[in-house]
Parts: sequence; C-alpha cells; structure tokens
Amino acid sequence: MTEETPGFDEQSQQPDVPSGAPSDDAEPKAAPTPSAEEAAAPAGDTDQTAALTAQLDQVRTALGERTADLQRLQAEYQNYRRRVERDRIAVKEVAVANLLTELLPVLDDIGRAREHGEVVGGFKSVAESLESTLAKMGLQQFGKEGEPFDPTIHEALMHSYAPDVTETTCVAILQPGYRIGERTIRPARVAVAEPQPGAQTVKPAEEGTEAADTAENKESGGPEEG
Repeated sequence: MTEETPGFDEQSQQPDVPSGAPSDDAEPKAAPTPSAEEAAAPAGDTDQTAALTAQLDQVRTALGERTADLQRLQAEYQNYRRRVERDRIAVKEVAVANLLTELLPVLDDIGRAREHGEVVGGFKSVAESLESTLAKMGLQQFGKEGEPFDPTIHEALMHSYAPDVTETTCVAILQPGYRIGERTIRPARVAVAEPQPGAQTVKPAEEGTEAADTAENKESGGPEEG
C-alpha cells in the first residue's frame, strides 16, 4: 500500500510559470484602436488644402480684375493725353488765326501802297519784315487773275461776260485771300467773267475736221446741185 504524501496534489505537478510570461492558453491581445485625433488628422489636411485652393482662386480673380482695371486706366490716360494735345494744337491754331485776321487790313494797306509805288525806304523794310514774319507763322496768300472761279475759296464781288473765256474765270483780284495750312481765314474777293450767253465754243479737233471738209469741197468743185 502506497503512502500518499500529504499536501501533494495535481497542482504541484505543473511547472512553475513566471508571472510575466504569457501562457499558452491566453488569448492574443487586439491591436490598439487609434484615437479620435489621429483618425481626424487626414480629413483635417484635406479641408485645409481645399481652403487654401479656394483662397488662391480668389487671389487670382482679384489679381485679374486689378490688372484689367490698370489696363483700362492706362488706355484712358493715353486717350486723355492725345485729346489734350489735339485741343492744345487746335487752341494754338485758333489763336494764331485770330491774330493774323486782325493783321489782314494792314497787309491790304501795304499791298495798295506797293501798287502805287509808295513802299520805299524804311517803310519798305518794315513791310517786308512784317510779311516775312507772318509767312513764318503759316500765313499764305492766294488768288491770281485767270484762274477758274472756286466758290470755296473765292468770293465774287463783280460779275460780267467775256467772249474769250470758256468757264467762269477770275479776271481781277480785288482783295487777295489768305489761309493757314488748309484753313481759309479769308476768301479771295474777285471779279468774275462768264462766257457769252448762247456762244458756241468750237473744239480744236472739230475745227480741224471742218477745215479739211472745206478744202475737199473746194478741190472737188463743191457739192453737186440737184
């Protein structure tokens, strides 16, 4: 009969296992669950990128608007400069034209004195100096006898008929006209002559044909009589 040792049981037969060592029967631990902040981090980066993109689009739009405004202002300034320069030139031309218009009676007196041979000595020097100065300012005289009458630059004060003209012609210049560039400040005042009413002018070619026909008729003894 075997004696049983007191206090010895089945638990005493199992080997001692360190308290920190995992046991074979223990279940594997689950992976740690990420916190809420770590899960929300990618979503926060996406929202921040979208916000920056929207802000960049707004900045680009504002830059385009400011650039368009600057270009418009620059164009308006260029137009303003051209308009001011054009107005300045126009005002200068008007001022010069007004001054020269006031001096035209003086030029008329000088012209009449020259026709009578009175422009001599010191008066001649003054008259020529004045005419030269006015010419440098752009004043031009026009109007000559024998030129065709043009109602845009001539003013007819006298009218007559002449057999030796084929169109309305200026036969006398009563007062010369003056212009500045293309602007007429005073038309030439003239006497005009027109062809005689009912007068027929024969062209040179027709005159030659008629002369040839007359010579041929003379050589042939004239036309036969019926």
